[in-house]
Amino acid sequence: MDVSGWIDRHAAAAPGKAALIGCGRDYTYGELAALVGRLAGALAACGVGQGRCVAYLGYNSPEMVALLFACARLGALYMPLNWRLAAPEHRQMLADCPPAVMVVGPQFVAQTEGIRAALAPMTLVALGDTVPGGWRRHEDFLAQGEAAAPSSVPDADAPLLVCYTSGSTGTPKGVLLSHRALYWNALNSLAMHRMTAGDRILTTLPLFHVGGLNIQTTPALYAGCTVVLHPRFEADAVFDAIERDGITLTVLVPAQLDMMMANPRWAGADFSRLRMITTGSTVVPSRILRAVHDKGVPLAQVYGSTETCPIATCQTAADARARPGSAGRTAPHCAVRVVDEQGREVAPGATGEIVVRGPNVMNGYWNRPEATAAVLKDGWFHTGDMGHWDEDQCLFVDGRKKDMIISGGENIYPAEIENVLYECPGVEEAAVVGRSDARWGEVVVAVVVPKPGQRLTAEDVMKLFEGRLARYKHPKDVVFVEQLPRTALGKIRKEDVRQMVEKQVSGFSLPA
Repeated sequence: MDVSGWIDRHAAAAPGKAALIGCGRDYTYGELAALVGRLAGALAACGVGQGRCVAYLGYNSPEMVALLFACARLGALYMPLNWRLAAPEHRQMLADCPPAVMVVGPQFVAQTEGIRAALAPMTLVALGDTVPGGWRRHEDFLAQGEAAAPSSVPDADAPLLVCYTSGSTGTPKGVLLSHRALYWNALNSLAMHRMTAGDRILTTLPLFHVGGLNIQTTPALYAGCTVVLHPRFEADAVFDAIERDGITLTVLVPAQLDMMMANPRWAGADFSRLRMITTGSTVVPSRILRAVHDKGVPLAQVYGSTETCPIATCQTAADARARPGSAGRTAPHCAVRVVDEQGREVAPGATGEIVVRGPNVMNGYWNRPEATAAVLKDGWFHTGDMGHWDEDQCLFVDGRKKDMIISGGENIYPAEIENVLYECPGVEEAAVVGRSDARWGEVVVAVVVPKPGQRLTAEDVMKLFEGRLARYKHPKDVVFVEQLPRTALGKIRKEDVRQMVEKQVSGFSLPA
């Protein structure tokens, strides 16, 4: 079950097959295996071995992918960093889990150099041509690994990947995912996508996130697919790849799909070779579902989290069309329950907390035993998400447990209200939060970004709910903003929205 042999296995069977395409250099499986071997040798020469950490800060690249497999060979931890974060945030993570080696893309060398004095001693490797004093050029670093790279068979339960959570609700935590977790997650992905070695995968999501790394990319390399890798998401580049490179599968979150739909190329784009687009990370508006299905492509949803590697539930292509809005059924190699406060399973249609158990679930949080114990109970990971099953055992996510609004003693889940808001043609995006209220405890507030050129009033928004939802669920206030705070994958930062609403003047509309 260990990840260390995945690339070598395909290199032995089909060394000339394309493994990674894009980012300025294409790699066959034979060439990728050679790069993994050189990296493993270079890391070992720097003292990296069992339990040591290697960090990467930069855009998607073949080196980023190869580092994962090199660390797997050495029994080391691999820590990809979110390049969207600020230097103080990187410093916090690097202090929490100090790496022995850190590989940095050219765009982030100066930023890293700025915090270098505050970091523990480490080997710094620059991918670009700018190499400050004390750093090593990547090619010089690789030269250390020309000799036969050391190899071991790590414990399948040993942690391989440490991914830091976004920190939107507090201090970021390092999620530890084992070789076993990546293996079983890959099998869940293969089952969901009906993925075979003949598929061509387009990866545009950042690989520092499990959504970009593990929904399709690592499963594709396990299966022997060809991965078309883009450094960052660009709508035109995605259209080009889908039409030129024979893409059969890709992951695109709603924010990316929105940008593509706004592009003039959307209407005439040829998606005929795409078997499926996978999405997730946030509420998927019905207008996006309709637009993708109108292109003849199933838009299938995945539900999970960093702590579940991430696939916990998922839709097949058939479910994507038959049950739009659902997060799908339980993935084959894990278990999912919806439970009440006492841990008892609730009936279909009733809302409870979503809990997950299986080999894909994290080992725990790095150096956070109390935080780990708070969410891992009797083998079950308590997600903090609220949801319900329908009669066919398809999961629907109702919202975050902490996001639940209690108004006048009634429990209100924001996702239900947000779904109505997203059906309004004049609404670009929206978030629903609770605001403290002396009489009701909390009241529902809708925070709305109107589409460009649209004039919406609070009254316009309120009318959307007439006859749709119970009166106690209707927003008592509407706040209009130009944009909503989001994480790297486009997920709305609810805590930031709540803070904004608490400070906001009640009930207003956009000026004429």
